[in-house]
Amino acid sequence: MPPISEFDHCFDRLALAGRDCVVLGVSGGSDSMALMQLFSGYARQSFPALRLVAVTVDHGLRKEAAAEALFVAEAAAGLGIEHRTLVWGGPKPATGLMEAARDARHRLLAQAAREAGTDLVLIAHTRDDQAETIAMRAERGEGGRGGAGIAEATLHEGATWFARPLLGVRRVVLRAALERAGTDWIDDPSNEDVRYERVRMRAALSEAGIETTGRAAGDAANRRTALGEEAAALIAARATMPVWGLIRLDPAIFALSEKSAAIYALRILFATAGGQTYLPDEQRAVAAFASLAGGPARLTLAGVVAERNRDGFFLYRENRNLPARGDASPIWDGRYRITHADSAGTAIGEPDEDTVGMLLQNAPSDVPARLARAAFARLPAVWRSEECLGLAGTVEGTTCEPVVAPWARYLPSFDIAPARAVSALIGARPVPEAPFSGRSMREA
Repeated sequence: MPPISEFDHCFDRLALAGRDCVVLGVSGGSDSMALMQLFSGYARQSFPALRLVAVTVDHGLRKEAAAEALFVAEAAAGLGIEHRTLVWGGPKPATGLMEAARDARHRLLAQAAREAGTDLVLIAHTRDDQAETIAMRAERGEGGRGGAGIAEATLHEGATWFARPLLGVRRVVLRAALERAGTDWIDDPSNEDVRYERVRMRAALSEAGIETTGRAAGDAANRRTALGEEAAALIAARATMPVWGLIRLDPAIFALSEKSAAIYALRILFATAGGQTYLPDEQRAVAAFASLAGGPARLTLAGVVAERNRDGFFLYRENRNLPARGDASPIWDGRYRITHADSAGTAIGEPDEDTVGMLLQNAPSDVPARLARAAFARLPAVWRSEECLGLAGTVEGTTCEPVVAPWARYLPSFDIAPARAVSALIGARPVPEAPFSGRSMREA
């Protein structure tokens, strides 16, 4: 390989001090093979005690995958790196296969990280991947937040960081480094299959387009981060949760001269209160903001009732499309991560009137009883047959953890500030420190 110093800047910002292990996602393609070789050299020089584990995911979709995993294993052994192959088993979906494969890959890489005792996985996304992603989103009309593209790090399910130290490097540069070193890689035939949107976009992008799009993504990420920080400050200063499931906002938020951060904060809170993976449409949020700013009003958006009255401004989950009792989703209604001993014949559902009534007895006097009742009635409760045992988390053998719905599965690093503000508001698990510090990797 070329001197490691050529690529040190890609890894210098990673927070490796104090970590015992790092997992590398390695498929055998040029990008991930370069990541494995470059990072192993960097680690040997700067963090010699750091344990590296290369992980290859066999999606079970191509017969060549097992041989490709063996190829990676042999290359890892040559570098003195541990290697594991994890297989995505079970039936595959008839539609949305690529998205399902991505989710399975992330789940298996996170599993490998847990088993290795680390919270950090390195992924080999490049500047080319960034440009392709931005171009695809632009073609679909996904501007705004989507223009920021791929984040330099993403928190998976609140526990595992996927960092992308090569996000600012062109694929051609990595391949040239591998060629100079006489190192082989595997070309996945699916990368030439024009049935896939990314392949078509890759063919359409020019060299100049890749550079221009990459710079635009950096600018958009900076804007998204700055707006998120403003929204986080508003949430911290203007929002409270007087009872579980009910968010109260200071109506003064409508009087702010600059509306962008206030509308963004409202979109985030709507998604959180409604258990939605995506923020509500910006145009609809702007219309809702204008309606609520005009005085007393009541409307629904993203599964949430927003009500402004003489007692204040409140958000709570609407009484529609709640999970059926016994729903086995790991996150109930997109809002609460629940564990319970279902082997004991229990199930999760909405509370009964008696449970709601007992909760109302302890509700603060300055919260309208009607709104507190509506919020309590949408909380998760534990049932055994036709008996409500109480709220999840208060019944022995159960736990109940609020989650920030839009970022419960994936939290991009440019959204950390608002995610932290909402986590503090609803009592969710604190967001861990990002695996880097200082300037952005994309600026390196």
